[in-house]
Amino acid sequence: MILAKKVRIKPTKEQEHQLWKSVGTARWAYNWALAKQEENYKQGGKFISDGILRKELTGLKQTEEYAWLYEVSNNVIKQAIKDACDAYKRFFKKQAVKPRFKSKKKSKPSFYNDNVKLKVKKNEVLIEKVGWVKTSEQIPMGIKYSNPRVSFDGKYWYLSVGIEQEIQPTELTDVSLGIDVGVKELAVCSNGMTFKNINKIKTIKQREKRLRRLQRQVSRKYEMNKEGNRFVKTSNIIKLEKRIRHLHRRLTNIRDHHIHQATTAIVKTKPCRVVMETLNIKGMMKNRHLSKAIAQQKLYDFKVKLQYKCEKYGIAFIEADKWYPSSKMCSCCGQIKKDLKLSDRIYRCECGHEMDRDLNASINLSRYGLAN
Repeated sequence: MILAKKVRIKPTKEQEHQLWKSVGTARWAYNWALAKQEENYKQGGKFISDGILRKELTGLKQTEEYAWLYEVSNNVIKQAIKDACDAYKRFFKKQAVKPRFKSKKKSKPSFYNDNVKLKVKKNEVLIEKVGWVKTSEQIPMGIKYSNPRVSFDGKYWYLSVGIEQEIQPTELTDVSLGIDVGVKELAVCSNGMTFKNINKIKTIKQREKRLRRLQRQVSRKYEMNKEGNRFVKTSNIIKLEKRIRHLHRRLTNIRDHHIHQATTAIVKTKPCRVVMETLNIKGMMKNRHLSKAIAQQKLYDFKVKLQYKCEKYGIAFIEADKWYPSSKMCSCCGQIKKDLKLSDRIYRCECGHEMDRDLNASINLSRYGLAN
């Protein structure tokens, strides 16, 4: 299996300037390819392959107007066009939503670096048109890299590469582990393990309060410096927006770290299989009262991380059917309680069985697919 290795890089000011050029060119090429596909589709034409679009862009580079494209690596532009075409294909295959144009303000700054031209030596890495850049830790040498990407998280630059690793044979127990995820608790396991909602801790609440205050300050400053229909971005606004970016980054890192800890703890119990309910995140997000809480829990991210860690150690990962009544079924007698409400946190059955609602659901999930 291929696992990603993400390493912080430390560019100089001149190198960082070149990195931003590559980011901007990659975003422009992606939007250009997407606009071509949109225009072609409206006129009733067939899908344009990325090879044809690349040839067209090569012709444009010969003109004086687009000579600036030579300032970055050709592979950055090629891959950005391929990414746009792949996104469009997935949309028509109903595997993803319709691709949107990348905004300079909102999109994640990143670009592709050719894996063949990526060279590594002690605590340094060679990035095309940028040069040798220092790294915070050593990248494995003498191996084949896949899909190298350079990205910026609002504070630091990172290089992520895919490295092939063998599946580690692990001696597993005969335990079938059911996991019920939710908003009250991140995850409740059938063996009694419970992972709390990280968004309820003091650290997160304090940072979110600070974030709200900073956002109000920025909003007021924009209104104060408004010139007609135009908003003026002053030096103080730039400083505040930088602080907001860093706070968002910090919150994301805390949540990601918690999910990594939870999924690793689950895998370390060495069950023979892990069963989770199929999550309809898109449908859950339509509930305006719970949408923010669901987004902060990062349930899909939890599933993805758990899935690849199970694969790494040879644990079977199973998703229960969407309509499997894990919450409404009694784990003792099997009777289904159709009138169960979301506010009922204790499951009470006619047979006299009483249990925490989430633990009852996780026990039912652990039995999913097993022969009676």
